[in-house]
Amino acid sequence: MDRSIIAVPPDGRQADFGPDFGQRSLLTVDTEEEFDWDAPFTRDRHSLNHVPDIAHFQQFCEKRGVVPLYLVDWPIVQSPAAVEILGSAVRNGQAEVGIHLHPWVNPSFEEEVNARNSYAGNLPPQLEREKFLLLRDAIAEKFGSEPLIYRAGRYGAGAATADLLRETGILIDTSVRANFDYRADDGPNYANHPLSPYWMDSERRLLELPLTTVYWGLLRKQGRALNPILDRIPHGRGVFSRLNLLEKIALTPEGVSVEEALRGIDIAIDDGLPLLVMSFHSPSLAIGHTPYVRNQADREKFYEWLDRVYAYLANRKVLPTSVAQIVQAVGLR
Repeated sequence: MDRSIIAVPPDGRQADFGPDFGQRSLLTVDTEEEFDWDAPFTRDRHSLNHVPDIAHFQQFCEKRGVVPLYLVDWPIVQSPAAVEILGSAVRNGQAEVGIHLHPWVNPSFEEEVNARNSYAGNLPPQLEREKFLLLRDAIAEKFGSEPLIYRAGRYGAGAATADLLRETGILIDTSVRANFDYRADDGPNYANHPLSPYWMDSERRLLELPLTTVYWGLLRKQGRALNPILDRIPHGRGVFSRLNLLEKIALTPEGVSVEEALRGIDIAIDDGLPLLVMSFHSPSLAIGHTPYVRNQADREKFYEWLDRVYAYLANRKVLPTSVAQIVQAVGLR
């Protein structure tokens, strides 16, 4: 369990970024195919119509000095258009790519397609490894460099994932979505994992960058104890939020208002988190592919969220960072 992503790490594993790092933000994009989130998983019922919209988003980031991390999966890396758009930015040092494994659309195709097996960490370790290596090698070939960072699709790391990453030269994992519990769907439980980046192993060869989700409100210090209770009370979460007692805020433009996000940023900064990890799914860059961007007004709000968040981070002296800078700051290379 010393190297298990799904286990809460022991004390003393917090990463030290050095005195010059300060507090930074990292923007991660789960760069993936479009599919119906409410339908059963399938091998073939997906599309890539949003890929041209990634170019506009990349331009948005470049104007603000943000180097986005595109965590790409198998359909994306097999798309010449996606490789062209992302590859140009990566070669220019204006974007980075990492690994994002959706096992149901990633060969080898041996397992039954179902919700449990959509979490790669639930697969037999050898099959998880085969899928991972095929994707890693395809990314290295298409983009001309070895990827250094991984996020399991649906945050679905497993007991064998950390050893797989270490053995294959991955330096950073970002599969942990702190303060979330996916056990009801046969997924992992990250409800008690740290928010601050930490070492996965005592040898300090694999760094974990948890996605940033904080508790806000008068009872936020009791958030981890109260959250599972509120899940069992009809409308409990909404009532506590309206009364400013407790609210769980993930740093994402998907389903989180900008006002909520700014409150969450304040909490994260005031709690001294060295790194704020934000995320969203690439199909949200176009209209009609996710529940969060259904029309042009939603799309405008999506970009407004990013614009206001980055303006606020700049005001709070939180600079954007990159995987390359993080690797250097913690001394991984």
